[in-house]
Amino acid sequence: MKFSQSLVAFGLILAPLASAITVAEITGTKYLSPLSRSTFTNLTGLVTAKGPNGIWIRSTQPDDDERTSESVYVFNRTIGANLVAGDIITLDGSVTEFRSSNAFLFLTEVTNPSNVQVVSKGNPVEPVVLGARTSGIIGARDLTPPTEQYSGLDNGDVFGVPNNVSRVSEVNPQLEPRLYGMDFWESLSGELVAIQGVTALGRPANRFGDQWVYGNWTVTGLNSRGGLTVLDRDSNPETIIVGSPLDGTRNPNTTKLGDSLTDIIGIVQYNFGFYSILPLTAPTIKSSRSPALPPPSQIKSKGRCNNLSMASYNIENFTPNNPRIPLVVDHIATYLNSPSVVFLQEIQDNSGATNNGIVDANLTLSSLTQALESRTGIPYAFVDVDPVNNADGGEPGGNIRNAYIYNPTQVRLYKPNPGSSTDLNAVLPGPSLLFNPGRIDSSPVFASSRKPLVAQWETVDGKGIFFTINVHWTSKGGSSSLQGDPRPPVNGGIEKRNAQANVTGSFIAQILSQNPNAAIIAAGDFNEFASVEPLELFERISGLRDLDVVSGLPEAERYTYTFGSSQQQLDHMYVSDAVAKFVGRKDFEHVHVNTWVANENVASDHDPTVASLNVCTR
Repeated sequence: MKFSQSLVAFGLILAPLASAITVAEITGTKYLSPLSRSTFTNLTGLVTAKGPNGIWIRSTQPDDDERTSESVYVFNRTIGANLVAGDIITLDGSVTEFRSSNAFLFLTEVTNPSNVQVVSKGNPVEPVVLGARTSGIIGARDLTPPTEQYSGLDNGDVFGVPNNVSRVSEVNPQLEPRLYGMDFWESLSGELVAIQGVTALGRPANRFGDQWVYGNWTVTGLNSRGGLTVLDRDSNPETIIVGSPLDGTRNPNTTKLGDSLTDIIGIVQYNFGFYSILPLTAPTIKSSRSPALPPPSQIKSKGRCNNLSMASYNIENFTPNNPRIPLVVDHIATYLNSPSVVFLQEIQDNSGATNNGIVDANLTLSSLTQALESRTGIPYAFVDVDPVNNADGGEPGGNIRNAYIYNPTQVRLYKPNPGSSTDLNAVLPGPSLLFNPGRIDSSPVFASSRKPLVAQWETVDGKGIFFTINVHWTSKGGSSSLQGDPRPPVNGGIEKRNAQANVTGSFIAQILSQNPNAAIIAAGDFNEFASVEPLELFERISGLRDLDVVSGLPEAERYTYTFGSSQQQLDHMYVSDAVAKFVGRKDFEHVHVNTWVANENVASDHDPTVASLNVCTR
């Protein structure tokens, strides 16, 4: 929103059509207007829409340059009082570049409008259809958004390292709307468009019902639920977020992944770090995908060393007496088929997010295991290591940590010797662990972050010994918008995750250096994508293999999380060669019990992952 400015009284009269400047001359062929901070006279435009703080006008003299937007926003809270869509007007004014944060792009707009005159009324107002080719209304151009690259300043990789090496506002590159998604949307800034065949990309992004969507155009990363999955160097620039409707109606707040919405007509506008479409009126939900929930996994443990099931699940700030316990229990018991071992993340202490010095999580974990036993009859046990108070990040006082729950009739700790929050674990000859279970720590690499929880196990049948590493690396907090000013975008915490990958991977490599045939499973919330530097580094140093790749799971189905415009995979499972050699296509899956459902059925912001693994000693 702009700072206050003087209001102008407008006398609206019929006048002959004349134009000293065009909209395209104001918007220009780059991100910043060539006329910024200048004034102009006699701009002609067709009013296409009105908002609470201004109007949008479209050029009556479009060019065929695909780089120039033929529409522009006129900011003034009173200019629209006596105007309606379909009016052709002339006006004088100033060209301004506005943004509310230096992390955002600038929005080119007209300010201080004066001498507003109505040339004619009742003119047709037609939206241009995205995903099609248009001619006449805004000139000849292809309106299909690019599907992979955001900006030419990203050097081919929106996740590239180092981040923030240039800024759009400083370079002000020429727009190439056929190649780069941000350039495409910028070339339509202020334009009235129509999106047909609208698909929702998940639950609403906020309480206002803002909703990421794509329309009837080519997309990449299409998954079986109708969402778009992040792929290597591709985070889906073809998507757009539906903002607040201009008529005051409200967007639906019950959308789910893959929902079909009614067609949307609205204005393309850069708002709060993203290109959005401001609908003339709110869309509605036409239909939803079925079934509402995925089928339960077919993976089931047989309790033998050659067929144990292991799952990983970030259960999001889990506390005792948590109202989500029945949902989590149902997910573990029904949808994961009661795994032999579950790697858990975000287990809070017994008092939850009350900052009272309590760090013990026995109540938290026993509330889950007891509920599981009541449901399944399996006497699940648990193991964790309490952190130092407020030293591992997360909600203040919550003391989140990694933990395991396990079926003691199938597996048990091998020569248990638990470490404390300050004990640094090490690999001993054997190989074995100095502390079992114990934490990997290397200050300051894991400062204010969860320390990996390492354990050595044996199967109850005595035929298998294996190691597990339960991971929850530093979050992406502090990241910039994928459509923001810094290029490549800031990937918050990536330097720490690189360091954590090095430490975690080196610990695992020590085990394999003593026994190349060791059975090792590393799983959890890595807070990163498989094709980005921290996990590439981890895989290279540790010698482990990505189970998504080993199992042959299709790339578009590799997701455990929805954020913004995409389905993403933050949760991974890596195994040593000794384990990988026995993994087939049906031995690994992500179970989408949370990404598919409406808000009232969400147990966590992450989906769980489950695998059937052979850990027999060789």
